[in-house]
Amino acid sequence: QVQLVESGGGEVQAGGSLRLSCAVSVAYQSTYCIGWFRQAPGKRREGLAAIDQDGSTHYAPSVKDRFTISKDNAANTLYLQMNNLQPEDTAMYYCAVEFGGDITLWIKDGGWRASHWGQGTQVTVSS
Repeated sequence: QVQLVESGGGEVQAGGSLRLSCAVSVAYQSTYCIGWFRQAPGKRREGLAAIDQDGSTHYAPSVKDRFTISKDNAANTLYLQMNNLQPEDTAMYYCAVEFGGDITLWIKDGGWRASHWGQGTQVTVSS
């Protein structure tokens, strides 16, 4: 009923940029928010940014200065523009959809298990 496919990951040197994409398919009409999360080996999953269907954005404080979330409703695509990447940004990046709950808490919690998740795209930043 919900399908999410991430793309755009890869290897980049420190200071470089990447733009991730997430193709979104929802089989039924409903209101939802969609966001980006990441998880590095041995670390907890962390929330990065989310966007409401009206276009309002929410960011984790740690990435607000470097990352920008956006969406193209006509193309059913979510984006994450990442600038000035650093080695500590190396992680698997996921997009997710949530149909309820508080968006700010969703990001703070690093997403919820009951949310709908894509398979992820790997981002590797070398020094």
